[in-house]
Amino acid sequence: MNVFRILGDVSHLLAMVILLVKIWRSKSCAGISGKSQILFALVFTSRYLDLLTNFISIYNTVMKVVFLLCAYVTVYLIYGKFRKTFDSENDSFRLEFLLVPVIGLSFLENYSFTPTEILWTFSIYLESVAILPQLFMISKTGEAETITTHYLFFLGLYRALYLANWIWRYHTENFYDQIAVVSGVVQTIFYCDFFYLYITKVLKGKKLSLPMPI
Repeated sequence: MNVFRILGDVSHLLAMVILLVKIWRSKSCAGISGKSQILFALVFTSRYLDLLTNFISIYNTVMKVVFLLCAYVTVYLIYGKFRKTFDSENDSFRLEFLLVPVIGLSFLENYSFTPTEILWTFSIYLESVAILPQLFMISKTGEAETITTHYLFFLGLYRALYLANWIWRYHTENFYDQIAVVSGVVQTIFYCDFFYLYITKVLKGKKLSLPMPI
């Protein structure tokens, strides 16, 4: 395992912890897309079905369990404990616009036409677009809390670090996963505008504001 993957995992975990702490301390999930969190929970569930059957390492197992727990606790806080603070009106992205093409693509483009392989492929494709409901929500409201932007930054940084991980593995191990790499590039592209705004505004102490969608 190389340093890029470790840093990517840490960044990913940090993003999830930041979001959980934000919700718990403020007793509110305002500004957080519950739909994006449902999609991420679905990503981890479909990807980690081999948790009890395929042991790789203690590190791998622990990270899988932690990611699953964080994802489902977040969903519970949004739709359960703090549901009265959930902004369902602005969290209006149509999930079928993502799920239908992702499911179809998972059956058409995969490495092996088996249930576990299709589900793994589904998780990779879905992760690449799972953040769209959150970005759509920010665009719709026109602004985002600083803590929410920190969450998005570390989530995007995780994906960028994983791209570096794949480049490193290609040069050192001659390993190349086309599905994961292409999906990762697509996901990183979605964060490009946000990264620019984060660096030019949030890090300078300014509130992140986005133009309202037409």
